[in-house]
Amino acid sequence: MNLSRSEEQLMGFLWTLKKAFLKELMECYPKPKPAITTISTLLKRIQDKGFITYTVFRNSRQYTPVITKKDYFANHLDGLIKNHFEDSALQFASFFTTSTKLTKSELEELRKLVDGEIKSQNK
Repeated sequence: MNLSRSEEQLMGFLWTLKKAFLKELMECYPKPKPAITTISTLLKRIQDKGFITYTVFRNSRQYTPVITKKDYFANHLDGLIKNHFEDSALQFASFFTTSTKLTKSELEELRKLVDGEIKSQNK
């Protein structure tokens, strides 16, 4: 299950903070800040999707991510590859390297990452 853009933004704040109360999350937004009811609704939707949990302290809730940012985006990327690149990571990599404006140094760094992964899989 995926998050909307506004839900991803809120999760981004929560991933950064690790744990947060509603007030702390509100402080993360730039001005003009969304209404507190909007953030409360987003938190409820994210919770219903299973991405966060909370602990009650008196009459406040402290929210905590259930899934890591890395795991969320890895899953999101897997879905993208399945749905748009015939379930082929190679097709995705080919598209990525030819369709983005990577500099020569970025491509060389990417090569180092691939070479490192090849070495680790050979062990």
